Amino acid sequence: MNLEPETLNILLESPVFTTEAALLAADSGVDRLELCSSFTAGGETPGPGMFTFLKKKVGIPVFVMIRPRSCDFVYSSDEIEVMAEEIAQFDRLGADGFVFGLLNPEGSVNTEGCGYLRKAAGNKPCTFHRAFDVSRNLEESLGRIISSGFQRILTSGGKNSVDEGLADIKRFMLVAKNHIIIMPGGGLKPHHIMELRKTGYLKEVHASCKKFRKPDLSFIRTDVQISANGKETEGVVTFDTEIYRKFKAAIASQ
Repeated sequence: MNLEPETLNILLESPVFTTEAALLAADSGVDRLELCSSFTAGGETPGPGMFTFLKKKVGIPVFVMIRPRSCDFVYSSDEIEVMAEEIAQFDRLGADGFVFGLLNPEGSVNTEGCGYLRKAAGNKPCTFHRAFDVSRNLEESLGRIISSGFQRILTSGGKNSVDEGLADIKRFMLVAKNHIIIMPGGGLKPHHIMELRKTGYLKEVHASCKKFRKPDLSFIRTDVQISANGKETEGVVTFDTEIYRKFKAAIASQ
């Protein structure tokens, strides 16, 4: 395996939570979609109907988030079976890859559970998501994730955002080299690209390019909240082509 830095085109993946955002992202030129549901929960498993519709409409790879619930990444044996079944179903529907992450109660990577789901995914590439960022020992987790056969890790450097975790992301890139792709995401901004590129190991980035638009309603009940946190009042989460263009310009610059 070549462990030296490589000069490659940088792939841009966008997480999408609505059909509208997915279609706009694909039409704008995004390289890959990460399909999720539940924006306010940070991403959960989407429905097969939405996935099937999008696979008919877009010509780019679609990775599917496999996350049965929010709160944490410590799953019961029953939940892991559900995740394996979801992987099998989306695999039959044509998923191009999967995104998941499992931890043990003490904060280490659950390599047994990850291995089980990796086996369910067959030859499809898998991303270990930001469960990595909340694990107890990031350096140890990096090694466990590599040994579990994942192709990439989505990370904000163990911090709340890429901006805060930038130094650690660069360090992980230099440690991982070409053993695994370190994909920065979680508050990534276009200006981060140049700094991350200096490592020689920036191959992929994860950017939602999201915005909220007002719903197309002529009548709104402001005194009733459908969800406990009332986030639905922010509007419909969609895709901002202007933000995307700024990312592409940053990627194209040398």
